[in-house]
Amino acid sequence: MVKLVHYLPLFAGSGTKSWEQRVDQHGRVYYVDHVEKRTTWDRPEPLPPSWERRVDNMGRIYYVDHFTRTTTWQRPTLESVRNYEQWQLQRSQLQGAMQQFNQRFIYGNQDFSSTQNKEFDPLGPLPHGWEKRTDSNGRVYFVNHNTRITQWEDPRSQGQLNEKPLPEGWEMRFTVDGIPYFVDHNRRTTTYIDPRTGKSALDNGPQIAYVRDFKAKVHYFRFWCQQLAMPQHIKITVSRKTLFEDSFQQIMSFSPQDLRRRLWVIFPGEEGLDYGGVAREWFFLLSHEVLNPMYCLFEYAGKDNYCLQINPASYINPDHLKYFRFIGRFIAMALFHGKFIDTGFSLPFYKRILNKAVGLKDLESVDPEFYNSLIWVKENDIEECGLEMFFSVDKEILGEIKSHDLKPNGSNILVTEENKEDYIRLVAEWRLSRGVEEQTQAFFEGFNEILPQQYLQYFDAKELEVLLCGMQEIDLNDWQRHTIYRHYTRTSRQIVWFWQFVKEIDNEKRMRLLQFVTGTCRLPVGGFADLMGSNGPQKFCIEKVGKENWLPRSHTCFNRLDLPPYKNYEQLKEKLLFAIEETEGFGQE
Repeated sequence: MVKLVHYLPLFAGSGTKSWEQRVDQHGRVYYVDHVEKRTTWDRPEPLPPSWERRVDNMGRIYYVDHFTRTTTWQRPTLESVRNYEQWQLQRSQLQGAMQQFNQRFIYGNQDFSSTQNKEFDPLGPLPHGWEKRTDSNGRVYFVNHNTRITQWEDPRSQGQLNEKPLPEGWEMRFTVDGIPYFVDHNRRTTTYIDPRTGKSALDNGPQIAYVRDFKAKVHYFRFWCQQLAMPQHIKITVSRKTLFEDSFQQIMSFSPQDLRRRLWVIFPGEEGLDYGGVAREWFFLLSHEVLNPMYCLFEYAGKDNYCLQINPASYINPDHLKYFRFIGRFIAMALFHGKFIDTGFSLPFYKRILNKAVGLKDLESVDPEFYNSLIWVKENDIEECGLEMFFSVDKEILGEIKSHDLKPNGSNILVTEENKEDYIRLVAEWRLSRGVEEQTQAFFEGFNEILPQQYLQYFDAKELEVLLCGMQEIDLNDWQRHTIYRHYTRTSRQIVWFWQFVKEIDNEKRMRLLQFVTGTCRLPVGGFADLMGSNGPQKFCIEKVGKENWLPRSHTCFNRLDLPPYKNYEQLKEKLLFAIEETEGFGQE
């Protein structure tokens, strides 16, 4: 919502007199469309070529594409048309490859004329009692005659959410026809064979090129969200004074299908129409409320790590599981509607959203002291040191210390050199999920009601953070001003090359570089001057470490980049690009 102060004419003489540029009381420029009665922060664009704006007999505005002879209620932009054309091209290419592939099948003595009339479905037959249908808009949905319910999700792919996570560096994606395939980022290859089972989703299918393009992934994700979107809108009325409780009651009172409709947020007593801006503010303000550690639902990942994780003591609120289901819905809604929240989670929590395994490497970002102690156990002979440890750990919740067995009867099983790897794995998993199994399950119950987790499988944890929290514009001067050096100086040629590299890359790659070194894409309000490390304030640091054939390494608890003394700029650029684009997790070598 914005308060009107004064306005300036927009597009004088351009034929778009319905638009007007205004400035609010804070000096921010926004734009008003008097025909559609909406406001936007983005400067409006003219309609793409071959498009026309019309009004039906009920006064509703719609748009006509004379090239494809189709209509839509959504105002088209050059970017949306380009994205749709790109998607159509990819779809037609894949369908052409699938058609050629189908012709290579040998049908034996079957009646070929009857076979070719049947729809080829690589996922196989539907479960008993299920039927596949298409609505009037051409969207596919599924009918369960056993329970008499319908859903958009294919029941044959839903079971994949409960399977064990993919190996490190692997990712599952879907073709436009819903066929799962797997990407191995370690070897930069793709395959239809599931690395967990060795079974192929599609034998001898068309080859899919390896690509790691974040923007393409976002466009692909937005397309699938549009397929789930419902028509019309819902009104959400909330008070600023009781934002948390009002939002809880509103979100939980609607069905999941309703929450996929366009949101119309109302703050009573405030003038303004919600054409996106009010909803954006609601997501921003509510994220502060629901993720506030003072509610005891979430806690900071560490004493100097302001990323959030579920609080194991949340049970002091008797309704905490209901709230976690509500928060799951809210976070899924933010992703589904393309809105940003202001507070982010820890990277291990994002990996849980993606159904990916967490382990020892992930522990460094949330508890570096505990991580270092486990590394010490891993690298030293505990029997020679005389350490007496058992497969149990102590945990303190609200001042009460309880013992937890890592395996049955673990308090009586001694840790030895032979079984310490098992101990390290179990204790790392416990530290990352200690006592929050019920809360996590409630969160995902709410989350999957709005957005099935499989829709996010082609993102990694760092990309999911950007998708949910947005991408900040990085101030290069602020970055350089608050960077310190070890065994390098400001005039060292590797440092000169480093800043040359940072200036050449776009903001997305700068953000990935920031993630690689600090563990998050988010900057504090004060910018680089307020960066925090494991021991308090810690500036961005570049240290001379290693040999020229080494890859750069990062220490996220200290915001430190280990930059080897490369011999030329091209070598430094190649190594840095590989480090920020092709690695995931912590402790990369």
